[in-house]
Amino acid sequence: MITTAVLLCVLICSGLRCVRSESLAEAGLLACELVEERVSSGLSGAPETQFVNRKAALLLARPGREADTAQRLQEAQRAGVVTFLATGSAVDVTRHVPGGTEQLQCEIRRYSTGGIQVPWKGTAGPDSAWFTCTLRHSANEFIVTAFLLYPSPAPQQPIGDADTLNTSVAMVVLTRTPTVQAGLLQDARLDCGFAVDHAQPDVTVEWRFRHRGEQRKLFSYSRRSGRAETEVPGATAAARDVSRGDASLRLSAVKVKSEGTYVCSVYVPPLYGSHDVQLQIMESPRVSLSVATALALQEEEEQKVVCEITGYYPLDVQVDWLHEQGGGGRLPQVIKNILFTSHRHHADGTYSISAFFILRPSLADHDARYTCRVSHVSLRTPIRKSFTLTVTERLRIGSILFWIFVAFIVMMLLLVLVILLPYLHSARREAKKKKPY
Repeated sequence: MITTAVLLCVLICSGLRCVRSESLAEAGLLACELVEERVSSGLSGAPETQFVNRKAALLLARPGREADTAQRLQEAQRAGVVTFLATGSAVDVTRHVPGGTEQLQCEIRRYSTGGIQVPWKGTAGPDSAWFTCTLRHSANEFIVTAFLLYPSPAPQQPIGDADTLNTSVAMVVLTRTPTVQAGLLQDARLDCGFAVDHAQPDVTVEWRFRHRGEQRKLFSYSRRSGRAETEVPGATAAARDVSRGDASLRLSAVKVKSEGTYVCSVYVPPLYGSHDVQLQIMESPRVSLSVATALALQEEEEQKVVCEITGYYPLDVQVDWLHEQGGGGRLPQVIKNILFTSHRHHADGTYSISAFFILRPSLADHDARYTCRVSHVSLRTPIRKSFTLTVTERLRIGSILFWIFVAFIVMMLLLVLVILLPYLHSARREAKKKKPY
């Protein structure tokens, strides 16, 4: 799909004035793609459907700014794009679309009611046409689908270039949380809302959970019966809120098995709109080391050092051991030949793994820092656990024998001195005696 920003540039070059810094409420005009289906006969004679993307524009008429709307309409016609002019709509699309138009992707398609003949407020005849206009935020912050009613007669197919279709916004279905992330045993809110252009619509709302090809109903609400039914404990929506257009689903104490696609559907005959909300379980790992923050070893002494990473989800995790020489000034080096255990799967759905190596330091490793670095999708920055190594010199056999020999010599000298000391003392006393001559 061509992004809206590119389409805006194309339309500007074609003479259509679109201000990218404006919000949709301020601009009133949004560059879109009209996706049309064209059926033709293939080489085998079987019908083939082709999708043709064409330049289009959504123009929202605003009360009190008729002159500006007319000017924008002329610009769109000169640019040669199909323009969907939404006038007299009770549903305000712009209140559901925050931010600037440069963040929007707009796609318009024909909508089929599947042969359901239900009058819409008495304004839609049997030949009326419906279109859907889907607005997506480029950063996936919201999705809004607007149903555009084009009264009879229906437009020709294909729609001519530079045609203007006078429509009205009949219904809007939206989600502000296309993707929701939650930790284990946390509560999650899946946003879904709708707005209809007339009071007390015959609305039916359902939430379904889809995972690995299976689908089950979680919640349903019918305005006609006034009943709200919760099919699965822990998945609820307030009937009072749903009646006012807030069909958000609340999940309590989510588990790993809660992860998947949740579908919010809104049915107001003959219109049916739905949005998918992806729930992703993110549980951050806990990291610990098998040694204290300070480790003392003799040189060449072996020590097994283990980094334990536990309780994370999803499975993918990146673990590195880093070595940083004492004194700084050098970048940490990744230690090679690290050994890993296999992933251990726990009852709560989380995983654990161990990364270890055998440390055999030399004197050059004194004051070195070793760090276990763990990266995971649930973490904004990696977790780091470190210890500092102190290395002392190891006494060798030659040194030990030398010092034993030195000690032996000293002991022998002391022994000789002890033995000779009485004789020396006696000889000294004899020397001091006076001689008779």
